Amino acid sequence: MSLTVADLTRGAMTEFQEKLRQQHEDSMHRELEALIATADQAAAEISRKDFDGFKRLFHRFLQVKGPSVDWAKINRPPEDSVQPYEKIKSKGLPDNITASLNKLAVVKLNGGLGTSMGCKGPKSLISVRNENTFLDLTVQQIEHLNKTFNADVPLVLMNSFNTDEETNKILQKYKHHRVNIHTFNQSRYPRINKESLLPIAKSMRVNGENVEAWYPPGHGDIYTSFYNSGLLDKLIAEGKEYIFVSNIDNLGATVDLFILHHLMSQPADKRCEFIMEVTDKTRADVKGGTLIQYEDHLRLLEIAQVPKAHVDEFKSVTKFKIFNTNNLWISLPAIKRLHEKNAMDLEIIVNPKTLDGGLNIIQLETAVGAAIKSFDNAMGVNVPRSRFLPVKTSSDLLLVMSNLYSLDAGSLTMSKKREFPSTPHVKLGSSFTKVRPTRDAVLSCRLQVFTDTLASFLKRVFCFAGSGVFGQV
Repeated sequence: MSLTVADLTRGAMTEFQEKLRQQHEDSMHRELEALIATADQAAAEISRKDFDGFKRLFHRFLQVKGPSVDWAKINRPPEDSVQPYEKIKSKGLPDNITASLNKLAVVKLNGGLGTSMGCKGPKSLISVRNENTFLDLTVQQIEHLNKTFNADVPLVLMNSFNTDEETNKILQKYKHHRVNIHTFNQSRYPRINKESLLPIAKSMRVNGENVEAWYPPGHGDIYTSFYNSGLLDKLIAEGKEYIFVSNIDNLGATVDLFILHHLMSQPADKRCEFIMEVTDKTRADVKGGTLIQYEDHLRLLEIAQVPKAHVDEFKSVTKFKIFNTNNLWISLPAIKRLHEKNAMDLEIIVNPKTLDGGLNIIQLETAVGAAIKSFDNAMGVNVPRSRFLPVKTSSDLLLVMSNLYSLDAGSLTMSKKREFPSTPHVKLGSSFTKVRPTRDAVLSCRLQVFTDTLASFLKRVFCFAGSGVFGQV
């Protein structure tokens, strides 16, 4: 068989690209070794584990080009793979739900800072309601659960290098609460110069000239970091079987006893290893990831994976009707099995950024929900919108601080006086984009004018009565 010029050219290009990829990997390895050499022995050991994960991600980044999905292979998930919450709830609860609770641990993703809301330090330490922070409310929820059912549900915080020190200082205040609290750190990865594809860090320090050189690599890192911390094995040894994972700023993400019972009541050989809570998509959620059927597996499709020609189709609320809340129920033994077999293939999210000095960098990240395709008998549960109440902006904070919601044992419940079950859409002007990490969070002096002048309007929007819209602030 004769070879054409095109075949020879293609072969030469493939060989050239392979050599170039190998050069990038060799250069990256040398740079990472040089960085490790700047750390003390204990820090170097931790960093080496982190860098092992980073190098695997970097290797895949160099190999994968273009969208990671073939659009023609995308199908809606089978009907039985995404069950309505009401069907799960209709099964009721056993007489002794305590036995199930004792096999559960709650994991909160606590790696983020409050910078997008104008605050310094961990976002979880921002006051959101009655002087309670996100972390306060989480501890109250789990303590109430443990007291009510005489259970032992521990709280696990996945911190980052940005949040770990301040979070651990605050944890002292909870030592007399009826909840055992554990922490572990997610990995620390180096930001990469977009042109050279080399780390911009000069040493392992995270201050001075290196303050912008490092990043936590997304919540998909939970599987590796959890395993490396030793906490995964510790919880399994204590009889824990599942973790309930959620973002700490999602105030709707509380332990649901009906979903827990559904997991625990399955036959051992058909045990569901992964549940993703999804909810109906609105026009405010068009960028959220959705569940699809892809090559006979349930899979999370993120907007970053979608070919440009199909982005509008992805955003459609008619074709893709649900989105991922990032409330996840995951089997601990399954995490251990898949990690030890290196069998979790999480799609890479390439996150480009421009630093303050104008340098263009990239961050390689992964999403925790992307692992759903690796677990046995994985499924989605279409939950009420009330289980998705994230606080990402001051507009969101305004809602949860108002008396649209009542607070009980750390959980927020929408007022029954509101005529519609959906959350009102509120968007504050540019004067209200930043908040302070104190009780007078939403620029209190200007907020008073805001509430006085718009009281009647807000009463119509929120559909509730009372002496003041912000009676509970």
